[in-house]
Amino acid sequence: MPEPQPPAVRTPREVLDRYYRAMLDKSADDLADLYTVDAVHEFPFASPGFPPRFEGREAVRAGYRAAWGASPARVEEIRRIATYETTEPGVIVAEQVAVGALPATGPSFSVPGLLVLHVHDGLLTRVRDYMDSAGVAAARS
Repeated sequence: MPEPQPPAVRTPREVLDRYYRAMLDKSADDLADLYTVDAVHEFPFASPGFPPRFEGREAVRAGYRAAWGASPARVEEIRRIATYETTEPGVIVAEQVAVGALPATGPSFSVPGLLVLHVHDGLLTRVRDYMDSAGVAAARS
């Protein structure tokens, strides 16, 4: 009987696609599963009430589960402005705008952002997540 084949290693663009899908689904598990055990996710423009970083896959899982569970905001679309390959292997930069709504009150929101993803062997090792803090605060209320 042949040995089972290991899953194919995802490219940085494939990881970005899965990252966006997890955001749209508000799936902390799907998001966290994209990270290495010791990955770091940083928020250089920290939002009020949100930590400046998560250290480790399980911190990403718990942090996003808490944040997404506490907010009725729903991201309905991620507008991809641009994606940049870098000269550093495994590093990709993405400009996007997250567009969504608050179901109870109906107003929409848009949160521009920039992601710097470091991918090794198909998993995120480091993320620098530059989000518009005012837009995030508005979306969470």
